[in-house]
Amino acid sequence: MAQAYDVLWAEAAKNDLREIIRYISAENPKNASKILRRIKKSAADLNMSPERGRVVPELMDQGVLLYRELIVAPWRLMYRISDRKVYILAVLDGRQNIEDILLKRLTYRHR
Repeated sequence: MAQAYDVLWAEAAKNDLREIIRYISAENPKNASKILRRIKKSAADLNMSPERGRVVPELMDQGVLLYRELIVAPWRLMYRISDRKVYILAVLDGRQNIEDILLKRLTYRHR
């Protein structure tokens, strides 16, 4: 039997998820709860098959192959696999321009 991976959430991803759920809760708390469970389950399921997510296309175009994503429509769970760990790095709205979001995050950290 395959050894399970640890699934760990980066603080930025936790914040993303909190903001998503807070926004949805304002209109529909029941739906927000359902979405939270869906996203958390999708992330937790990476413990047995983390390679099932695709390489992030916008990063692959730039030659960056380290990051993968799962689609939990319309959100994109971005993560990286290292050793026997899966690091959930971001939960982003797939309807937005992902390149702009990633660029803003990367440049903001270096200010």
